[in-house]
Amino acid sequence: MKFLQPAKGKIKRWKVIDKVGRMMVIFYQRCISPSLPPSCRFYPSCSEYSLQAIEKYGLAKGSWLGIRRILRCHSLHPGGYDPVG
Repeated sequence: MKFLQPAKGKIKRWKVIDKVGRMMVIFYQRCISPSLPPSCRFYPSCSEYSLQAIEKYGLAKGSWLGIRRILRCHSLHPGGYDPVG
C-alpha cells in the first residue's frame, strides 16, 4: 500500500523544520541562557524540556508543550521533576 505512505520529500522537509526549531533552542541554551541568572523551577529546565519535546513530538506539538511549560514556570508554582510525557 505504497499510496498510503507520505512522500519522502515531505518527510525530509518536516525533519529540516524540526531541526531549525531545535537549533533555536540550542542557540538560546548556549548564547542567551548563560548570561541570565538560573531561574527555572523545574527539572529538566524549560529549555531542555522544549528541546526534548520537539525531538519527541516534532516542532508544532513540541513547541506548544514548551510554551505551556514556560507559562507554568513562575514563583507561584512549586516546580519539581516534570519530564516530557
